[in-house]
Amino acid sequence: MKIATMSATADEYEWFDELFPDLAEAYCITLVEKVGPVELVHRLGGGVGPVLTGGRAITDAAFDLPEVSADMLQLTALVALGAWTLMIEPNGYIGVTEDKAVPASTGTRWVSHFVNIDGVDAFLWVEDGEVRLSFEPSVPEVRWGSNPDDSLDAMRAAGFDFSPEPPDTYAPASASFAFAEHLTGVRLSPDVIRDSSFQCGLVPVR
Repeated sequence: MKIATMSATADEYEWFDELFPDLAEAYCITLVEKVGPVELVHRLGGGVGPVLTGGRAITDAAFDLPEVSADMLQLTALVALGAWTLMIEPNGYIGVTEDKAVPASTGTRWVSHFVNIDGVDAFLWVEDGEVRLSFEPSVPEVRWGSNPDDSLDAMRAAGFDFSPEPPDTYAPASASFAFAEHLTGVRLSPDVIRDSSFQCGLVPVR
């Protein structure tokens, strides 16, 4: 599978925090190649839920679900973008959970990044069941996987800061969006989150 030419930078994804603040404070965003939305839900052991339109609707539904499901289910919102499926988890983390992502990545590329309300973050790149790269965007100098150092130039270009004390302007979440674009060739836009009709899935968290 070919890697896209690096083009995006963290600055180009500042809109995410600005336009979708509730989603931005706790999310997991995953891109999976050549696997449709319904198949992806099934790969994760979940069932198909409703179709909801826009980031506000999926965020509200996801934050309501833990109480309804006794914290046993995570709402995933999926839409096909060409050959890729975008999966958004408001207040979720399944996409960066290796026990879920690695088996679900059979035959495909899986790129996911996550932030929670406490500022904990993660980035995961898996190829056909092999973890190629995993790290915390806030501390990108600590990396693991089968090729943790092969993408350093692209990571720096995307906006990851490897300084012992990153500047106050460091935006690891925005850099994660840009690096995900490098790995997938998929450029996300505000319209995708605001206007898409998402096929939702209900996925067990354990």
